[in-house]
Amino acid sequence: MECRVLSVQSHVVRGYVGNKSATFPLQVLGFEVDSINSVQFSNHTGYAHWKGQVLTAEELNVLYEGIKLNNVNHYDYILTGYSRDTSFLEMVVDIIQELKKTNPSLVYVCDPVMGDHGAMYVPEKLLPVYKDKVVPLADILTPNQFEAELLTGRKIKTEEDAIVVMDLLHKMGPTTVVLTSTDLPSKHGDKFLVALGSQKIVKSDGTNTSQKICMDIPKVDAVFVGTGDLFAAMLLAWTHHHPKDLKAACEKTVSVMHHVIKRTITYANEMAGPGKRPSPAQLELRMVQSKADIENPAIVVQAEVLQKSSN
Repeated sequence: MECRVLSVQSHVVRGYVGNKSATFPLQVLGFEVDSINSVQFSNHTGYAHWKGQVLTAEELNVLYEGIKLNNVNHYDYILTGYSRDTSFLEMVVDIIQELKKTNPSLVYVCDPVMGDHGAMYVPEKLLPVYKDKVVPLADILTPNQFEAELLTGRKIKTEEDAIVVMDLLHKMGPTTVVLTSTDLPSKHGDKFLVALGSQKIVKSDGTNTSQKICMDIPKVDAVFVGTGDLFAAMLLAWTHHHPKDLKAACEKTVSVMHHVIKRTITYANEMAGPGKRPSPAQLELRMVQSKADIENPAIVVQAEVLQKSSN
């Protein structure tokens, strides 16, 4: 069966971020992707210069109406990322609600992009929209530690705190929650980043089971743009292939990330030359060159199962 994704994210002419980061890898893995570009910029904003246009809530509605008039508004997945406008985000919510009515088994994958390292990089008025309207609709949620703390009002200082926060996020709506990065110490030392995941599954007999996992991910000393968008897209793809095995889905997702980032940093360092830091242009993700790794990633990061429970 054909599997169709509606992806509402930013678009850049040059490079990989938002829809440019998500579309190609999803297509490689066999998904049909319909993209709505929330912005169209020349390149990501980490460059010295950028130009472009921002899609308004009204323009989003016009695009969706066109899809609806042709009766092709049938989706298996919705994927959303960065948004900095409340009216736009609320229009996205309306569209998701309508699409979920059309297809009750539709899965909404939400990356609640709001900030990192203790600072918000979207207007604060977006937080209540995410909290009250977006997260309750989400089936899969991929916040970083700071975003998870914002959404729940709870700080994460230990693994136990992270488990509590993931459970609080489950109560808000999503059945799968992955904390894509945390400041928790890794047992392998400071060259590793800790990510955690939690999945609640309703078994065929109606009982609930849950799985919590932890991953230690090798750090790379460079600033990459578009990796969060790639992560959410790959989690969508691999949870589709492993719907009841978060461990397998996360291992494949993180391994794809590892291969893409490794290829990117190797290329960027070669281009920059000895002793020089690569430019934003040189650090654009090597996505096309990583096609084989996206399709069939060699597993380089093993997930540890923290707890399994049934009731």
